[in-house]
Amino acid sequence: MSSILVIGATGTVGRPLVRDLLAKGESVKAASRSGAPVEGAEGVAFDIAAPDFDAAFEGVDRLYLLLPGGHLAITELLLPIVAAAAERGVKIVFQSVFGVDADDSIPYRQVEIAIEKSGTPYVILRPNWFSDNFLNYWKAGIDHGVISVPAGEGKSSFIDARDIAASAAAALTSSAFDGRAFNLTGPEALGYGEAAAILSDVLGKPVRYEAIDDAAFIEMMTGAGVPGDYAGFLAAIFAPVREGWTATVTGDVQELTGEAPRSVRSYIADNAERLAA
Repeated sequence: MSSILVIGATGTVGRPLVRDLLAKGESVKAASRSGAPVEGAEGVAFDIAAPDFDAAFEGVDRLYLLLPGGHLAITELLLPIVAAAAERGVKIVFQSVFGVDADDSIPYRQVEIAIEKSGTPYVILRPNWFSDNFLNYWKAGIDHGVISVPAGEGKSSFIDARDIAASAAAALTSSAFDGRAFNLTGPEALGYGEAAAILSDVLGKPVRYEAIDDAAFIEMMTGAGVPGDYAGFLAAIFAPVREGWTATVTGDVQELTGEAPRSVRSYIADNAERLAA
């Protein structure tokens, strides 16, 4: 039986995707630096900066491709994987970024274009900001009762990583969506002040939003140990939020999965114990 190779299988999207695929009866190769099994799936060692394509692609006919967090060399790291998959006739489902279709010079869009021109079957998924960021990135602030980010008054249609995974599983297990790009969002657009109010309500503790500028955000990130160049990148991607470009709501999760996406409130309620710990 042919397998599905999942890059970043231990990550925020990768782990629930592996679970979803196994539940559908698929054979999965879970790629990570360690190569350890993930959720019961076969593990394969994969260093995105120096990948062993022969070992990773052996027996594989479909690929879930994403760039793990912490990397900035987008085209340099992803285009060789695209080429290796296309050479082998492996279908690519690519986790891109919401809004990159606005400008072909954006590196993620350049990867999309290479996939579109590769000749191999593909689906492109463009998720908006993750609901999971409140736990994975902003929990330290929540612990102190304040979320400090340079989002201004902008809103985002936050999406739960579980819905990204479900969308990816649908794209990987059907040809019905091939050759298309999907903009993945949650059911509503919220500002960080509105999200803080939901956190306060669900967690039973005061949480507020403090809008800060890029410089203060970069200083905060580097003080927490984030490298300066990556902290600058994180600050830069808040510009579309302030401009209102991330407030769009689509029905693409529903089209792919047949289910409505989860709300921010639902994410917070499901993860309340971890957010409050």
